[in-house]
Amino acid sequence: MRLCAFIRTLALSSRFCDNTTVGVRVVCKEMKTTVLRLLPQPSNGPLPQPADRQDELQILNSTVAALKDGQVVAVPTDTIYGLACLAQNSDAVKKVYDIKGRNGNKPLAICVGEIQDIYKYCKVVVKEGLLEDLLPGPVTLVLERSDMLNMDLNPFTKLVGVRIPDHRFMRRLCQMCGEPLALTSANVSTQASTVAVHEFEDLWSRLAVVVDGGPIGDQSRLGSTVVDLSVPGRYRIIRPGCAFSVTVAVLENKYGLLEDSVS
Repeated sequence: MRLCAFIRTLALSSRFCDNTTVGVRVVCKEMKTTVLRLLPQPSNGPLPQPADRQDELQILNSTVAALKDGQVVAVPTDTIYGLACLAQNSDAVKKVYDIKGRNGNKPLAICVGEIQDIYKYCKVVVKEGLLEDLLPGPVTLVLERSDMLNMDLNPFTKLVGVRIPDHRFMRRLCQMCGEPLALTSANVSTQASTVAVHEFEDLWSRLAVVVDGGPIGDQSRLGSTVVDLSVPGRYRIIRPGCAFSVTVAVLENKYGLLEDSVS
């Protein structure tokens, strides 16, 4: 067995090791990929112990360093695994499209750490309470982009999807980067979304860091619900996703938004 094949096997088998935050840290010179195991993080679970917080900080620091270096990383979210890079780095954004084999006319969403970050990169025409009711959570809100966002990101549209995953690691990662991440699913375009790191092992060699957060709790693979809120008083569901019913209930029953049937 070649060394890198052995290391990949070791990295995957580490998911079944003792319950520590960092089950394995592997760097293969051929792959140039670091695989880090993160303790699974239920959104309403107990706070991590001091040792676990320290290990998590080390993983965050390694991931931030790779992002700041213009690399692409794989990360767990509250829905599926994702590929991320700095949204303001045009070269890194191009790498994401290349890694996925993604059509250049398909947009990437951005991911931020706090509600207030949305106002910096988007033009918001809904009440802040609506944002707070849906985020953090498995919802992507499509809004008009602001001039602060990299013009090379989705240059074919004035709109951008924005996420705040209900996932502590992802929120901390955005906060530590101090700028938005471009985020998309960790899979080759046209293939199924992934809920465990071994499912996109074929992409590892093109990634700087793979953060293994264990299997995603929601196994539906539907991804986030994507809703266009760029028109005042209206909403349009672009992708039903995993939070369709809850999202529509909030939009219609609490805020009185009307569905826009225009395709």
